[in-house]
Amino acid sequence: MSGPLRLVPGEGGSLPALPRPRSGTRGRPSWAEDPIDELADRLIEPVAAAVHPYEVAALLESDGMTGDQISARYARPDLFTLAEDLYARVPRHYPEPPPTADPWRPDHLRCALRGIVFALPGLAYVLGAGLWAGPAAANGLIAAGLAAWAWNQALSHRAFLRLGTGGASAAARALRLGAPVGALLASVVALLIAGPGPAAVFAAGQSCYLGAATVLLVLGRERALLLALLPITAGAVATLVWQPPTAVVLVLLFATMALTVLAAGHGIRAGLLSGPAPTAPAPGLRRSLPYGLFGLAAGVLAVLTGADDPHAVLLLTLSMGFAEWLLYRYRGLAVAALRASTEPRGFTLRAARALGLCLGAYLALLAVGAVLAGTAPAALLGLGAVLWTALLLQAFGVAWPPAAVCLTAAAGEAAAAATGLPTGPAQLLCRFIAAVALLVLACRFLGRPTAHR
Repeated sequence: MSGPLRLVPGEGGSLPALPRPRSGTRGRPSWAEDPIDELADRLIEPVAAAVHPYEVAALLESDGMTGDQISARYARPDLFTLAEDLYARVPRHYPEPPPTADPWRPDHLRCALRGIVFALPGLAYVLGAGLWAGPAAANGLIAAGLAAWAWNQALSHRAFLRLGTGGASAAARALRLGAPVGALLASVVALLIAGPGPAAVFAAGQSCYLGAATVLLVLGRERALLLALLPITAGAVATLVWQPPTAVVLVLLFATMALTVLAAGHGIRAGLLSGPAPTAPAPGLRRSLPYGLFGLAAGVLAVLTGADDPHAVLLLTLSMGFAEWLLYRYRGLAVAALRASTEPRGFTLRAARALGLCLGAYLALLAVGAVLAGTAPAALLGLGAVLWTALLLQAFGVAWPPAAVCLTAAAGEAAAAATGLPTGPAQLLCRFIAAVALLVLACRFLGRPTAHR
């Protein structure tokens, strides 16, 4: 016979065992009104869970029921007629699926560790503040940082693509070429703007560190990165009671940069030796372009924020670990919403509620930090909403819309600063519009069940 068969989880694809009449009981006499009632009582569970009469027919056939039995006992012409009768008599009742582990359960320790390694590099500027002077030097460092940030965002995306298609070996090959090229590009940008001098040297070290740190983060070697940051951490703590001389500062900065580069080289070497050369073709470079543009926009927004309130940037950096944890948490809540929903509208409402819960938790953390640090919360909360929502969309493969929105907001704020307009109102307006646009995009895209495959 043909027709869909219901496969029961855990049964290896076999049909469920049908309950038999209790031994010692007398069957219904042949003059009973309709013996199908007895059959329906005996098979109520599997029949109630069936989604088509063909499933009931398959169950009856697996029970060994013959055409003669069907016509003699149940007065039905064939198996399918009996199955349709049973299907119509028993109300539908589908058992709840067994609870399963959350596939997106965040690693609390790893998220906390990544938040720490995101924040600690800022201590290098505390130590090296006396190594450069003048607006040209500062502009060179900022430009190099923006270039490195944009490049490494695109490189991270490309490396993760290669990791998914070709394994650690393919990702290591992408990082082996991309990280040095990005460091060289950012160093040249700093040299062109700041000119030869200590600032250009510091920017070159900064660029090398950012490239190597990108390698370690992509390869999941956060602990190695944390160990490499110990020298500048110790130096920054020492400045609370003692101002180290320039020679000591240079040694600490160079030690952190060198340790990070060595750890990245070791990680790439281990990745190359982990498997054969990838055979799958490399994805096109254009796929990673929006991630790089988003990195540039995020960097510009952070720089403009730091120009008015450096504490806001510090708080934003410290919150990145929690932001990443919330990205995982949203995906877990979305999976739970899929399991709990029976219609698209119900899932859309649950997904929107999960989005509001996670974004609200992140903004609440930023608000508490702003109160403790004594900084203005409005601009910080606006920037946090924009960046977190953009990162959430990127996590689902939606790259160009958040990149375009963030670039537009960054351009608007930069234009306001360049023309001498009040930066506060311009920041609030640009970030409010960008946050609303991204939230609308997130609700529309993430409210569809197909987005959570």
